[in-house]
Amino acid sequence: MARARSRLALAAGLAVLAAVAHAQPAAEKRATIDHLLDALKAAPDERAASAIEDQLQQAWLNAGTPAVTLLMSRGLRTLRAGETGDAVDSFSDAITLQPDDAEAWHQRAIARYHAGDITGAINDLHQTVTLEPRDFAAFRTLADISASRDDWKGAYTAWQKVLELDPKTPGGADRLKDLKKHAFGEDT
Repeated sequence: MARARSRLALAAGLAVLAAVAHAQPAAEKRATIDHLLDALKAAPDERAASAIEDQLQQAWLNAGTPAVTLLMSRGLRTLRAGETGDAVDSFSDAITLQPDDAEAWHQRAIARYHAGDITGAINDLHQTVTLEPRDFAAFRTLADISASRDDWKGAYTAWQKVLELDPKTPGGADRLKDLKKHAFGEDT
């Protein structure tokens, strides 16, 4: 019971951190993101990890300037509507305004992938993890792209990185086993 309360208190505290991240100066936003990434690695279970993942996603989406945040929102809206070209344009504009915003690169990678530009997507993911080496979501995207191309060893390697950064990611261990079977066969 005490452990459950402790987890709830941690989750509540992290939610507050993520909520105020948008109104913080850049250095404070970075500190909030670093704290959330540390908490993610230490998450006690999949449920806690999922909640922290959501908070990180919001913190990353709101890490840019107000103009970049607006462009990111527009890009996400158009991507959900299936307008991949417009989404790529919005994320590209965000990158032009703030080239050090890793999430803009990651979201453009997703939009490019959906538009069929695999090379562009992989290049954007490389830039994402150069800017934010602990971006578990970018490695998850890379694993998905690799698997869709039947590059099972690449998908397995990327998913290993996901689990290194986010050990309790929901379904993570099962996905690793599945990718390992595809990459190396049933006997491994």
